[in-house]
Amino acid sequence: MLNRLCALRARPPAARLRLRRGRQVGSLPRAAAELSGAALAVVCLAVGSPPLRAAGDAADSRTPRPPGLVILQRSESVNGLKQIGVFGARADAQRPGLWSVQVWEETDDRVIVATDRIGCSATAPMRITGSGGQLLVRELNPGGAIHSGNRLDQLIWWAVCHPSQAGRDPASLAPEARRLGYSGQLTEQQQVLRAPAPSRQP
Repeated sequence: MLNRLCALRARPPAARLRLRRGRQVGSLPRAAAELSGAALAVVCLAVGSPPLRAAGDAADSRTPRPPGLVILQRSESVNGLKQIGVFGARADAQRPGLWSVQVWEETDDRVIVATDRIGCSATAPMRITGSGGQLLVRELNPGGAIHSGNRLDQLIWWAVCHPSQAGRDPASLAPEARRLGYSGQLTEQQQVLRAPAPSRQP
């Protein structure tokens, strides 16, 4: 379904208008249809990237930490101290503003590593992560209010898009966000989409 929406976006404006007047848009996932144009553009770029590792790769907690790991958040959990960080951020050479990053989640008994996509543009800042065969598209508002529901997203976003601010409390970064061109007035929302199936090799 998401592939269909991205294909629709790629059509000429006249073709898109004809489809909107019909019933084809109504058959697309409602959440996807509600994405802003700029956000949908980033999601469609991510569809063409290597697949997200939604569940992550579990390993023994004694797994050595990778070079360049930056711990962003520490909290207590039922499995002891939970530490979340990022490493290996890579810009997509074919898709400006889109990055991939490895997210490291460590507790006393295991380590999970997953791959996220991060959109750094001023019009569509976002984190795209995976969970159980779904894409979680979180549109962010750098420079806006910070709360428990968006703090980790913001920490990861700042660490990838503006590494010099990695680890800083995002609630303190509103002036920096304005300086970088982010309005601080964007609407934050999360959309849950079904991840497209991997393409089959001939």
